[in-house]
Amino acid sequence: MSTGPTDSTASVPVSVPVSRATVRPAGAADVSPVAAVAAATFELACPPSMTRDRVEAFVDEVLSPERFADYVADPTRQVLLAETGGTVLGYAMLVRGEPSDDDVRATIRLRPTVELSKIYVLPQAHGTGAAALLMARALEWARATGAAGVWLGVNQQNERAQRFYGKSGFERVGTKRFLVGGVYEDDYVMERALDPRP
Repeated sequence: MSTGPTDSTASVPVSVPVSRATVRPAGAADVSPVAAVAAATFELACPPSMTRDRVEAFVDEVLSPERFADYVADPTRQVLLAETGGTVLGYAMLVRGEPSDDDVRATIRLRPTVELSKIYVLPQAHGTGAAALLMARALEWARATGAAGVWLGVNQQNERAQRFYGKSGFERVGTKRFLVGGVYEDDYVMERALDPRP
């Protein structure tokens, strides 16, 4: 697994002194910095076997500023960003509604559901609590939509992410495939129940 950002993420700070992070919904003005963080962090979650051209193809197709402009404007989605001192440290994206993937539909148990499509923080924010804060805000948003559960897909080789999701109350409920640069990867499907709003 490569640890450096791609050329397209040169605007992402490589050393950020992390103090207390805050989380808020992303707006149109946040599209470029969030897309830069998305491009930098996606590569870090990929298995070692994934080639650079596949990573770049996925970033171009799914994580470009143009795509994030669409995501931010989509009423079925919520893009959250974690920041400190105006610097974006990470982001999460949630998608409300029934999954389009047949394997996921057959696997998850709770309806209505929300997908935690993405949740990433820059390496310098690991261990600061930024990821836990993003997760808490993501679950709050899902709960506010009336969802009974939240599901996500995680690469089967990404043990760090699986540990984080387990600590966040998710459990493995099945498998699915995830297309990256024209090649399928194997993911676990994880799900957690949401307590009703008080």
